[in-house]
Amino acid sequence: MKHVIVGNGPAGVIAAEIIRGRAPQDEIVLIGSENAPPYSRMAIPYLLMGNIQEPGTYLRKDPNHFQQLKIEQLHGKVSVIDSKSKKIVLEGQSEKPISFDRLLIASGSVPIQPPIPGMNLPGVHPCWTLEDARAIARVAKPGARVLQMGAGFIGCIILEALASQQVELTVVEMGDRMVPRMMTAVAGGMIKQWVQDKGVRVFTDTKVEAITQAGSALNVQLSNGKSLEVDLVISATGVRPNIDYLNTSGLQIDRGVLVNERMQTSVKDIYAAGDVTESIDFSTGTRIVNAIQPNAAEQARIAAINMTGGDAQTLGALQINVLDTLGLISSSFGLWSGAPGGDHVEVIDPIARKYLRLEFLGDVLIGATCVGLTEHIGVLRGLIQGKVALGSWKRVLMHHPIKAMEAYLARGQAQSTWMN
Repeated sequence: MKHVIVGNGPAGVIAAEIIRGRAPQDEIVLIGSENAPPYSRMAIPYLLMGNIQEPGTYLRKDPNHFQQLKIEQLHGKVSVIDSKSKKIVLEGQSEKPISFDRLLIASGSVPIQPPIPGMNLPGVHPCWTLEDARAIARVAKPGARVLQMGAGFIGCIILEALASQQVELTVVEMGDRMVPRMMTAVAGGMIKQWVQDKGVRVFTDTKVEAITQAGSALNVQLSNGKSLEVDLVISATGVRPNIDYLNTSGLQIDRGVLVNERMQTSVKDIYAAGDVTESIDFSTGTRIVNAIQPNAAEQARIAAINMTGGDAQTLGALQINVLDTLGLISSSFGLWSGAPGGDHVEVIDPIARKYLRLEFLGDVLIGATCVGLTEHIGVLRGLIQGKVALGSWKRVLMHHPIKAMEAYLARGQAQSTWMN
């Protein structure tokens, strides 16, 4: 059996290793689009901080790791996947198609480039690849004027890296709060105030309208009427599944590659895992693009088992976000913004920068948002993922949300014992 994996990020690497463990004699080909060893994009901010060097971003530190596992590595961008003939073509190598018996698509995400005049100017960069990181590091020195577009999950991680370099940082977010797709209005506002207190200028409800060259600098025109001269613009306006090359593949695609609970696509012997997928949401049963690394790792595990004759299924992708923004920990789980017919409770301590909001549907906890609280993270996830019927404990939590641990011990463990 020949397994080909498109994408050598975390999902691709995990899948390759599991396939090798389950099928010692099978052929495995791992294709990466960049001329670099498999690495973690989530490590790039630590590279910018100077906490690690480039080898510190590599997913496997032993340079002979893949060779020892007899996993062949290729570098190149896939231009065509022919699902009928089971062949892949890399750009510029049409005379050398790569055949496969089983295929895993794990090509991840690509940055979204907003349609703003000037986005292609020198000095405007996404922060997604090692090449991007090198370009940013050359400019982001102490005192450099940097404007970052976007204050979502990835943007806040990049923000922390830039702030550590003592740049003069301005963040522009078109949403009404920071991390708008992860945090409630109260939580996002608390994060904004925290970041501003640390010396970062933040404009919410604001768009970048144009970027122009101003000598050796860049002039950025904002929708709030301000015009800023900066040395560097970083675009962190979100990502989308990397699916453009799949248009003629014959696979069913919407926002991402559609997969079932076994990570199978609409074509036999082709699977997908990670950010490129549009999979079933745990909480709603609808389809969702859930671009987080834990989800990618779990999907890769399930795909690899099924590609090698096993039978593994996902319960669905649970939305989980945990973020450290200049020392302030925030998190959200499940249906953190609530559901029709549900109710909620929240407690706010703006002085201590602590916030907790719980979302219920009936007597089941379906979502949660936390700021400045870490001791409840595992318990909240357990209650949500277990769909625990809280019974009378719901009334307790509605009056005392911080008693989540007691509720879990009383109801979650009891339910687990009963089910076993």
